[in-house]
Amino acid sequence: MKKLHIALSTHNIAASVTDYTQRLGLEPCCYIEYEFALWRTDCLNLSIRYDAYCKKGTLRHLGWEDPDTAEFCQETDAGGIVWEQFTAQQQADEINEIWPDTNYTPR
Repeated sequence: MKKLHIALSTHNIAASVTDYTQRLGLEPCCYIEYEFALWRTDCLNLSIRYDAYCKKGTLRHLGWEDPDTAEFCQETDAGGIVWEQFTAQQQADEINEIWPDTNYTPR
């Protein structure tokens, strides 16, 4: 089953982690202090990231976590929104490439 992926920008990871942990009722499955956090629920994949190039609190991109995806892909829709499609492992590989000491493994 596909999970909707929402990627948001923040300029305060700690405050955002507290907020979204309360909203979702669970801790992030991956947390990189000052930079990134990821929550995976049964129906949602939510990530927040500090990105100096994005206005805080804005949408970075949308996408689908899809176990049947052969490889990571990205496209832009008619409204200009970037959509990604990936498996949980492909997302983990990307996280571990950006932050090598993380050793994130999807649950």
